[in-house]
Amino acid sequence: MDIKDIISMVFIGGGLFFFFTGVVGLLRFPDIYTRMHALGKCDTLGLLLNVVGLAIYNSSSLTSIKILFIAVFILLTSPVVTHIIAKITYDSGIKPWQKDNS
Repeated sequence: MDIKDIISMVFIGGGLFFFFTGVVGLLRFPDIYTRMHALGKCDTLGLLLNVVGLAIYNSSSLTSIKILFIAVFILLTSPVVTHIIAKITYDSGIKPWQKDNS
């Protein structure tokens, strides 16, 4: 195994970890706002780490550059889309979850 393979496995493993924590957040959090927070973080960081790991593993200069352009596109668009979904949810009248103090 090459050092390039080990580095790419670390990046891909880190991305899978963030995807897993996002799924746990999706299943455990009580309302759409907290779920969107968990999914927005895992989507951006998890996918970014996976794509960078694939670019390192591929090591072809042109293909790696294309993969890194995809990573930049994801980094720019994913938080914006998450914010838009949360804003539309808030504007439609869905209230955030509040813990009962009973």
